[in-house]
Amino acid sequence: MQKLVLLLTLLGVTLGHAQAYSGKNDNKFQVGLNAQENGTGINVSYDYGLGENISVGISSTYLLGVDDALKNNAFDDLNADFDNRIDIRFRFNANLGNVINVSDSFDLYPGLSLGLKNFGGHLGARYFFTDGFGVYTELNVPFAKYKSDRLLPPEELHNQFTIHLGASFNL
Repeated sequence: MQKLVLLLTLLGVTLGHAQAYSGKNDNKFQVGLNAQENGTGINVSYDYGLGENISVGISSTYLLGVDDALKNNAFDDLNADFDNRIDIRFRFNANLGNVINVSDSFDLYPGLSLGLKNFGGHLGARYFFTDGFGVYTELNVPFAKYKSDRLLPPEELHNQFTIHLGASFNL
C-alpha cells in the first residue's frame, strides 16, 4: 500500500509540473499517424515558440498506404507517386493553453498552414504527462487548393480533411 501511495504521489508531482507550451523558445517535436480518405501515413512536425501565445513550425506528412478506392477510379497506388504522397507545410499556431487555463499540461492551438498542396487551417490539442512526453491530435482542413480545376484522385490526397494522432515531445 505504501508503494502505491508513493507511486501516485510521484505521478501527481510529475503531472503537475508538465507544461504543454511554455512560450518564447519553446520547442516541440511531434510524430504520429495521419488518417485521411484513401490513405494513411506518418506525420512529423516541429514547432518553435516566438512569444507567450505564438509559435511557428514545419509539418510533413508522407502517405505509406493508399487505399484501393483509387483503383475504382482507374488509378492504382502506383499512380500516387512521391509528389502525391508527400506534403510539407509551414505553420503558424496560436497557443491558447494559458488563455483557457484548463491545466499547464494542456494546450489548445488553432493555426494556419501554407503547404505544397494548399493553404489550410488546423485545430490541435496537446496533453503532457511529464515534462518531456505527451500526446497530441490535430484536425486539418484545406481552405484554398492551388489547383482550381477538378483534381484527379491522387491529387485529392492531402487536399481534404485529415486527422493526426500521436506523441509530442519537449526538446
